[in-house]
Amino acid sequence: MNITTVMQELEALGKERTKKMYVSNGAQEPLFGVGTGDMKPIAKKIKINQPLAEQLYSTGNYDAMYFAGIIADPKAMTEADFERWMDAAYFYMLSDYVVAVTLAETDFAQEVADKWIASGEELRMSAGWSCYCWLLGNRTDDEFSERKLANMLEIVKNTIHDSPERTKSAMNNFMYTVGVSYLPLHDQAVETAQAVGPVEMKRDKKKSSFLRASENIQKAVDKGQIGFKRKHVRC
Repeated sequence: MNITTVMQELEALGKERTKKMYVSNGAQEPLFGVGTGDMKPIAKKIKINQPLAEQLYSTGNYDAMYFAGIIADPKAMTEADFERWMDAAYFYMLSDYVVAVTLAETDFAQEVADKWIASGEELRMSAGWSCYCWLLGNRTDDEFSERKLANMLEIVKNTIHDSPERTKSAMNNFMYTVGVSYLPLHDQAVETAQAVGPVEMKRDKKKSSFLRASENIQKAVDKGQIGFKRKHVRC
């Protein structure tokens, strides 16, 4: 399949209701409104194809950019490639669920995520924290520095309430993911989440929502999910 046929198939799968949902979350034209599950049959036909992924990502079409992440070959991408993808990731569904997810399958994921967390840019910071969530939920505990993650929990505790909105969300997810998927720091993650308390997410023209990592960690404890690791980062 080439870019023309893929774009035609994505357009045929588009639904107005899905499109409106994506737009309400920050997506911009052009987009078709394709459900992620509906992309799987096309992905099975293509499998991994980095040149095609690059072509699709460069269209600026949200659905094509998301699909690019599904068929991308992270091992063929350089740090510069991820910086370029981040430059084009204009809202969190691209930064956190396309770029960060793809980055999490590389050997240099933590190094790039660290730079993004320190960047001061809302979506790069969000992608950096999100990348750690994807990593922690997939890789073995011994692949991480306990001291480093402990320090990151301290950073969350001290800065989350003053961080940009999307960064807040990713930091909250980080607390939760450490508490659920990284056994050595479960107790510290619980203490951090309790100290942080509810995290207010302000939204344009909508009421604020509140994120509660402490409650969500406890729900995971109650369900026996502590130590959870997913087999694959990307679906």
